[in-house]
Amino acid sequence: MGLTGMAFSTISIAAGAVMYWAVTAQGHGFRYSTVGVVLMVVGAIGLVVSTAVFATSRRPAGSRHHSYDREVIDAQGRSTEVHEEVH
Repeated sequence: MGLTGMAFSTISIAAGAVMYWAVTAQGHGFRYSTVGVVLMVVGAIGLVVSTAVFATSRRPAGSRHHSYDREVIDAQGRSTEVHEEVH
């Protein structure tokens, strides 16, 4: 979900707001304003869920432990494997 869900939810809220406040026509058997309210509610719920998923999927700022394995070649052409740990 993440950022894509947030974008889709924001678009849904905006479309619902337009349908609720700007569209005055009525369809046969339903009102566009009701569809607008439903879109705004579903968009708001989706935005909250997407924000929660995005926030929990991010790594906390305090845990910056990385390890790297790489091969280094010096000027004479000799290769050495290097293991680095960054805390």
